[in-house]
Amino acid sequence: MDDAVIDIWVGNHGEVSVSHRLSLDWLNFLLADLRGGLGPYVNVFLLTDVGWDQATIGALLTVSGLIGIAFHAPIGALIDATRAKRALIVGGAWALATLGAAIATVPTLAVVFVADVSMALLGAVFAPTIAAITVGMFGPRGIARQLGRNAAYDRIGNVFIAALAALIGTHFGQRGVFYMLPLFAGLATIAALSIPASAIDHQLARGLEGPSRDRGGPYAWRRLFAERPFAVLAIGAALFHFANAPMLALASQKLALEAKGFETAVTSAAIIVAQLATIPMAFLVMRANLIGGKWLLTLAFAAVPLRGILFALVDDPYWMIGFQLLDGVGAGLFDVLLPLILYGAVRGSGRYNMARGIIGTIQGIGGASSYVFAGSLVVWAGYSVAFAVLSAVGLVALILMVMAMPETVPRIQAGQAAGGQGVRTFPPDRSC
Repeated sequence: MDDAVIDIWVGNHGEVSVSHRLSLDWLNFLLADLRGGLGPYVNVFLLTDVGWDQATIGALLTVSGLIGIAFHAPIGALIDATRAKRALIVGGAWALATLGAAIATVPTLAVVFVADVSMALLGAVFAPTIAAITVGMFGPRGIARQLGRNAAYDRIGNVFIAALAALIGTHFGQRGVFYMLPLFAGLATIAALSIPASAIDHQLARGLEGPSRDRGGPYAWRRLFAERPFAVLAIGAALFHFANAPMLALASQKLALEAKGFETAVTSAAIIVAQLATIPMAFLVMRANLIGGKWLLTLAFAAVPLRGILFALVDDPYWMIGFQLLDGVGAGLFDVLLPLILYGAVRGSGRYNMARGIIGTIQGIGGASSYVFAGSLVVWAGYSVAFAVLSAVGLVALILMVMAMPETVPRIQAGQAAGGQGVRTFPPDRSC
């Protein structure tokens, strides 16, 4: 990867119109509504309404997840290569709406399995494509600020859909949550098509800039694994998601079993608390050039073992809902940081979205494999033991980040940020 000096601009994004930025804001908000309309609600719906047990749910999520995430890297390569990024968003939105209706209408093993595999594939489409569109619109000079803004609207959307789902699920039954999705798919289509295709620089969107862009193409994807930040981030992401992925599902199950008749409401409460915490995290990422990407990454990784231990030690439903604040600090902050830190790690490669897909596959394997592991632990030893073991894995991931992960986000001085001045910083050490 080229080690040339890079420029970071912390002023306004004058080249992007206000209307285009608002369209991107609405797109983030509405896609959050689509994803939030499924997510943990499927888990709770299958447990409390259909009557599946925790081990069966965990096994299904693991198998379907592993099948789906095998395609993350190819989907990332597709996002790098295609100029039809808006079409990926629109097609995925309608597919997700259809899948939600299928689960609610025919919740058989075959239908849920096919839907889960498809949702795993769509998980590799939405966030990376939005990040690619963002980079293509704003370039490396505006990526930190805009990714934070994207995340803020995404989290606000999650809070909105959680509150709406609680209302609809309580008054009309859990199936009503899934029948809302076509409305949000239609609105997301309008938002996506409101961003002109000409507003996206597809070369920048794949991380192709500087000398690599002048040479006319990306370098071989295998070279990504020789980059120290990419390699460390990949291992850390696998451990992070192994520890974190089942926690909300297990907490939702535990809460639902303690609150008969209010399953959707308590699940929504847990989600709302976490999403409220992610909103200030998104604003922190907007200032990552001032704070430091590694410091923020360490904060995200530290929240996972702390959350697991608290869930293991405390059974009170109100406290458990409160502990979801740490999910916002952990998974919420990590999700916002990942595209920014990864961009610095593979900058100039032309493989940005494929790198995102590879990371998605690696962290997906970690997360999906932990569902059956955690579900089996619950059946064998109870929720407290499961949370304690997951917390220990999270601690290992935290130590790895502190000891081995270099800084990939260029730093600026506070005075320079306030004055909107450009600064020049050297990229981090990328040697393995």
